[in-house]
Amino acid sequence: MSYVQPADLVDRLTAAGASKVSYPAGVTVLRASMAGAILTLGAAFSVTVSTQTGEPLLGALLFPVGFILLYLMGFDLLTGVFTLVPIAWIARKPGVSLGPMLRTWGLMFLGNLLGAFTVAVLMAIYFTYGFSSPPNAVGEAIAEIGHGRTVGYADHGAAGMLTLFVRAVLCNWMVSTGVIGAFMTDDVLGKIACMWMPVMLFFYMGFEHSIVNMFLFPSGLLLGADFTLMDYLLWNEIPTVAGNLVGGLVFVGLPLYYAHRRRRSSAADGATAGTVPAAPATTAPADPSADGPAETPELVGATR
Repeated sequence: MSYVQPADLVDRLTAAGASKVSYPAGVTVLRASMAGAILTLGAAFSVTVSTQTGEPLLGALLFPVGFILLYLMGFDLLTGVFTLVPIAWIARKPGVSLGPMLRTWGLMFLGNLLGAFTVAVLMAIYFTYGFSSPPNAVGEAIAEIGHGRTVGYADHGAAGMLTLFVRAVLCNWMVSTGVIGAFMTDDVLGKIACMWMPVMLFFYMGFEHSIVNMFLFPSGLLLGADFTLMDYLLWNEIPTVAGNLVGGLVFVGLPLYYAHRRRRSSAADGATAGTVPAAPATTAPADPSADGPAETPELVGATR
C-alpha cells in the first residue's frame, strides 16, 4: 500500500480545493447531487441493517459503503469542501477567494440537498408501497430518528443546541478525516481503508452530518413523524451545517495545513548555507476526479 508524505498530502489537498471552485455551476450541482444521493442510499441501507438485525454496530460498519463509492466516482460532499477550499484560499491558490468559495459552498449545498431529497422520496415510496400503507419497521425507525434529533434537542433548550452543535463538529472532524484519508494513498484498497475507519466511527456514535440529515429528516416528514419543517431547520440542519464547517476546518484542514505546508524559508536557509535544496516530490494532479483518462480519476491519489 502506497503512502503519501504529509507535505505532499498538503499539496494535494490545496490543489484539490482549488479545483472545486473552477467547475461550472451545473457541473458542481451535478457532482453534489450524485454525492448526496449515493451517500443517503448508504444511510438507508445502514438503518435497514440496524433495524432488521437489532445490531447498530453492524449498520455502522456498513454505512461507509455509500461514502466510499461516491468519492471513488469523483463526486463531492459539502462537508469535504468545507475543509478543502478554505485551505486552498489560505494557500493563495489562483482563482480561490471568498466569493468563489461561498459560491461553491452554496452550489454544493443545493446539489447535496437535491440528491438526498430525491432518495428520501424514493425510499418513502418504498417503505409505504407508494403511500398506500403505513411505513414498515425501517420507515418507522427513520421517522423516530427525525423526531428524536429535533424535538429531542429542543426539549433541552440551549443545552440541546450546544449538544447538537458539538455533535456536528465531531461529525465532520471524522468525515473530513475520511476525505483526507483518500489522499494519503494511491491505490484503491488503501483509499477504501482510510475512508472507512473514521466514517464508521461517526455513524455509530450518532454524530450529526448535514447531508445525511437532508435524507433522514425529509424522510421522517414524509413518513408522518411528529415534528415540523421548522423544527428540522432550526433544531438540526442549520446548526449542523455550522458545526460541520467548524469541525472540518478547525480540526482537520487548518492543523494539517499549518503543520505540514512547505515553507520557503527552509529552501532559503539551504541556499544560504551553500547547499542545493531538494526538489519537492511530484504530487498528483490538482483534482484527479477531473475529466480525462490521463489523470486516472480517484486512483492517482486525490479525491475530495
